[in-house]
This record gives sequence, C-alpha cells and structure tokens, in this order.
Amino acid sequence: MNFVFLSPHFPPNYYQFAVALKNQGVTVLGLADESYDSLRPEPKSAITEYYRVGDMHDYNELVRALGYFTHRYGKLDRIDSHSEYWLETEARLRTDFNLPGIRTNQIEGIKRKSKMREAFVKAGIRVARGKVVKDLKDALKLIKETGYPLVAKPDVGVGAAATYKIHNENELKAFFDTKPPVDYLMEEFIRGKICTFDGLTDREGNPVFLNSLEYSAGVMETVLDDALIYYYTLREIPADLEELGRRTLAAFEVNERFFHFEFFREDSTGGLTALEVNMRPPGGLTTDMFNYACDIDVYNAWASIIAGKGFPYPDYSQKYYCGYVGRKFNRDYCHSEEEIFHAFGEMICHHEPISGVFSRALGDYGYLVRSPELDEVIAAAEFIQEQ
Repeated sequence: MNFVFLSPHFPPNYYQFAVALKNQGVTVLGLADESYDSLRPEPKSAITEYYRVGDMHDYNELVRALGYFTHRYGKLDRIDSHSEYWLETEARLRTDFNLPGIRTNQIEGIKRKSKMREAFVKAGIRVARGKVVKDLKDALKLIKETGYPLVAKPDVGVGAAATYKIHNENELKAFFDTKPPVDYLMEEFIRGKICTFDGLTDREGNPVFLNSLEYSAGVMETVLDDALIYYYTLREIPADLEELGRRTLAAFEVNERFFHFEFFREDSTGGLTALEVNMRPPGGLTTDMFNYACDIDVYNAWASIIAGKGFPYPDYSQKYYCGYVGRKFNRDYCHSEEEIFHAFGEMICHHEPISGVFSRALGDYGYLVRSPELDEVIAAAEFIQEQ
C-alpha cells in the first residue's frame, strides 16, 4: 500500500502517524515544501521517499509530485495530512487521482459552516440563530431577531481565526468597514461551555473509538482576550452528547477518519447546541491525550485501519481524565516549573513547547496531566495556571 503524507512535519506530533503507517507495512511517501534536512529523525526513518515542492499552494507542483510517486511506486492508495488547512487540496488530489476518501464534491459540506448548519438542521440538531450576511443592512435584520452580542466568523475558516465578537452597533459598523472580502456567518452568542464528540471510524464508517472533551473556556474568547485555557477528556460521554454526536456522524460520510464535532452545553438550559464539524483529529496534543487517557496508541489504531487490519483495541476503556494545560510566556505565574513537578509530578505524563501557530489559543507551553479523578486534573490545571 502506498500512502502519500502531505506535510508530515507539521503539526510537530503528527510524525507519529507516519511512523505508525510504516510499522503496519505501508509505504509512506512524504510531500511538503519543507527541506528534508529540517525533518526530525522519526519521520525521516518512516518515509520511504520525500518529495519537496517549492510551494504547497501550487497545485500543478503537487500533481507532478503524485505523478512521480505513481511512476516510481505504482498505484497510490491514500493521501492525507490530518490537517484542516489541506482538506480542500487533498480532496482535489483524491478526485483527480481517483483515491478513496473525501472528494471535491463533498468539500463544501465540511468546509463551509453554513453548510454544516444545514446538515445539523436536517438531522434535527439545534443550531444557534444566524446566517451568512452580505452587508450591514442584512446584519441589522438578523440582530432584530437575535440581539447582541453575536459572533461573526468566516464561512470557511480554521479555528477562531478572523473571528469577532460584536457587542453593539458601533462594533458592527466597524466590522463591516474592515472585514476581509470573504463570506461571513453571523450567529447569536451562546453562553455555555464547549464540549466535543470525537473519535475514529473504520473503513465502513463505524465509530470504533470515541472520546469527549470539555473546555475551561471558549477557544474564540481565549484567542480574542489572549487568555489561558485548559481542557480535558471525559471518562464517560454524556448520553445526550453521544446521541447527537452519533446523529451528526450519520449525517456526514466519515470513513477511516478521525472526527471532531463541537457543541455548546448551554448555561441556561443545560441543553446542547451544535457548533461545527471537523473531519480531522482534534488539534494540539489531543491525540496524545487520547493515548494517555486510555493507555492505547491511536496513531497505530488509525494506521491499522488504513492498512486493512481493523481497529486493534476493541476492549479499550477510558481509564483516566487527561487534561491539557497551557501557559503563555507573557504572564507572571505563582508557581515555577520545579514547584509544578514537586506538587503534581506523578500526574504529569508529558510537557513540551507549543508551536507559535497554536500559541494564541493553546499557550506557549503545554502540560498533559492525568488522573482517575477529575477534581485532581482540575486542581493541577488551576495550580499550573495560577497568576
């Protein structure tokens, strides 16, 4: 089997997907615009051949690269990066090279937030009131229904990039004076906590691994306010969240892929409101958190499914709550790293610097902590972040 791995060097921890593929007997072919010498040793050892292009945004270069791989290794079987940024590019390449997976005709439904809303509504899942707005007049008509505050976000976008929280008409006018020339979705602001329904499906689209995350704060607020965030896996997925998550999964074609579905747990009612779907693993170190929470290897699990061997951990369980705790360098903290390890060293399973691309949301340095007890994970998070 020949697997083309786009951008195998980034995010930094995703080299583990390439290593897992090699361990499953898959031929891994790397494709990126990064120099080969700059790759860390692990992906170098896993990749059979690496093709460097001058610009990953030059589609013709990518086509030539896949043509070269085909000439040298025979039929290509899969292409992926696990990154939302390259989702559309991958779909186009799959379509042109007739590869399994998400194709160009499916991309609108999983990239455009307005299309996600339509799928949620069709599946009978509540969404925030909102729509794509074209101008100030259109937005004011919506606000008569929703009131302030509201959230404006690119209809096609990643994370909280170029997202705004608008509190009054002056901010609304300022938004339209300066907004980028792209479609924007405006929605009422939902007061609540983000919770997720995450997992991995097999070749037939059956979920074989499931997990859920809860966040201390919204990612949008964390970015806009330059705040700190922590989040953690759950040992049990709430029944209503799992029911809506499975319904969402059925509304989208998700075969041999990770998925990351986001919902709000509303403060006022305790009910769930759909936010968006992502056909990729949750970001940051979350895949590593899954491993520490369950004592399994999700990189190996995915590679095993890709290789046609199925999910290797049918009896896995959520043994721990595993939390991610971020610190930003522009803060004055109460506790040094030495004090953190003295107080919670047995709970800390991993820590590392965070790439600058993610630092606005996740911080400059991250700690993974785990415990069978949620209150212990939260206590560690609060201690690490205390200012």
